[in-house]
Amino acid sequence: MKQLTLEVTGMACDGCEANVTEALEALEGVTSATADHEADEVSVEHDETSVDVATISGTIEDAGYNVAA
Repeated sequence: MKQLTLEVTGMACDGCEANVTEALEALEGVTSATADHEADEVSVEHDETSVDVATISGTIEDAGYNVAA
């Protein structure tokens, strides 16, 4: 498993954190996700062979948030 931390903007509350976490944990290959709106960070533990960083970033953006480059 690989740990990935991304800078994510646009999260303003616990509900935003829950939206991001639920979207990521629905992806095959993601074992856990934690979002922190105060730190503008999302941490994801995932299997690199099942899901890549682009898919993780895209899922966050599809949920309505911005992933910093």
